[in-house]
Amino acid sequence: MTSEFVPGLEGVVAAQTEISEVDGHQGRLIYRGGYLIEELAHLSFEEVAHLLWTGSLPSPQQLSELKTQLAAARSLNDASRAATAALDLGVDPMDALRTGLSAHGAGPGCPKPTLDQAIGLVAAVPTIVAAFRRRQQGKDEVAPRADLDHAANFLWMMTGEEPKPEQARWLEAYLILLADHGLNASTFAARVVASTGADLTSAMVGAVGALKGPAHGGAATAAMKMLNQVGGPEKAEAFVIDVLDKHGRLMGFGHRVYRTYDPRATILRQLVQSANPTFYAVASKVEEVALRELLARHPERPNATNVDYYSAGVLAGAGLPHEYFTCAFAASRIVGWSAHVLEYMAKDGRILRPASQWIGPDPSQRVVAKA
Repeated sequence: MTSEFVPGLEGVVAAQTEISEVDGHQGRLIYRGGYLIEELAHLSFEEVAHLLWTGSLPSPQQLSELKTQLAAARSLNDASRAATAALDLGVDPMDALRTGLSAHGAGPGCPKPTLDQAIGLVAAVPTIVAAFRRRQQGKDEVAPRADLDHAANFLWMMTGEEPKPEQARWLEAYLILLADHGLNASTFAARVVASTGADLTSAMVGAVGALKGPAHGGAATAAMKMLNQVGGPEKAEAFVIDVLDKHGRLMGFGHRVYRTYDPRATILRQLVQSANPTFYAVASKVEEVALRELLARHPERPNATNVDYYSAGVLAGAGLPHEYFTCAFAASRIVGWSAHVLEYMAKDGRILRPASQWIGPDPSQRVVAKA
């Protein structure tokens, strides 16, 4: 049997899932249970995590139990602390996360992934990230607090100061919006690793490695760096036109799936007006000019605003440095990664083994040199 080669697996169906659906033509993101992302953005991170893991929103008792379980799993083991402590302070924070997560979940054999394991790894990610950040700053690690919810505790461990309620809410909204997004590169990587019978930690580490790539997880940082170069709202027009005239790339526009405005970007755009008004003043003007120019220059392809554009402003407003934006992405998406692994192993579990297409020489046509 022969199959058509599709670069980047564009449009190739490689999974059936109930975790999330990206409806690119209508600009909808649907989470498990048929919930539109707009319906969930005001909930807590823990509620949405429960939904993605189990298929239903939690009862008050279930929510309390999940919060307690997450809080109890926040502390790192000695292996994770030692592994990250051995790293040079100049490494990419995603390297610290990948290393710390691998050490934290190391154990004998390949145990079958479970929900309890997923909860434990989700709880550990902010602690790993925050501990490395504090070490980079030459400061003592801040112990997690059981009385704070997931997002607030993340910021507490990063700064050593209890965040303002609005800051915790901005980060929490981001964590909800980025928790899952169809069969993206890192989610596919997690499924591939898990399909081999590997443990959940191995699958999550594989996903972290995929997310580290700038084409996947680094776009929000790139958008922030770009907007920092503009120089003010009044310079937006000249900046955008100069970039496009030089055939440069405007970060935060266009998406592989969405043909319309990213629904997550709509929510983040509203949030950033209060989370980071200085950022919004520049970003909204750049967006206005960019959408106009991109449409005029490339009417044949959609270039609407994507989630990364306004993510940068919301994360910065919450108090995260731009070099840690991808780590925040991982802290969110690990819920989706683990949900996909649990779903895949329960429903299928067959090792993922796509075909390749040989483009080398036919052995019968190969010229053999004479001795």
